Amino acid sequence: MKKLTILTTILTFFATAAYAGSSKATQEIFQAGTQKSFKGPDNLFTGDVQVDMVFPSNETAHYSGAYVTFQPGARTAWHLHPAGQHMVVTAGVGLTGTRDGKIVTIKTGDAVWCPPDIDHWHGATPDSPMTHLVLTGVLDGQNVIWKEKVTDEQYLGK
Repeated sequence: MKKLTILTTILTFFATAAYAGSSKATQEIFQAGTQKSFKGPDNLFTGDVQVDMVFPSNETAHYSGAYVTFQPGARTAWHLHPAGQHMVVTAGVGLTGTRDGKIVTIKTGDAVWCPPDIDHWHGATPDSPMTHLVLTGVLDGQNVIWKEKVTDEQYLGK
């Protein structure tokens, strides 16, 4: 019995050491201001838009995060997300629209889920800036498929 206890203790020790040595995962900190920050490109946005990346996707979490700030009247082009997108308005008042012509006003604290493969746009109202935090899924290496720009008529719901 004593030999079994010693053998069990030795095996437990080596198993614990092997497990501890194989654990490579650790928290990763993305300090504020260390990720990419850029002006929204004119071919994908109308008006003044600032994109501030918060964190990239990785092998486990197939989504990224960014703050996007739209000045009054600014908006995205039509686009879709193959894996969907969550938006949380953190400041201001905005709009989001779909191909059926429906436009919804969104304000600070509102959250929007845009399912995969739904053509939509979002941006500020004509009179207010808007910032939202977006959590965008990645599927087969793609997080967004861009399309044509939203016309003034589509933006204004005319």
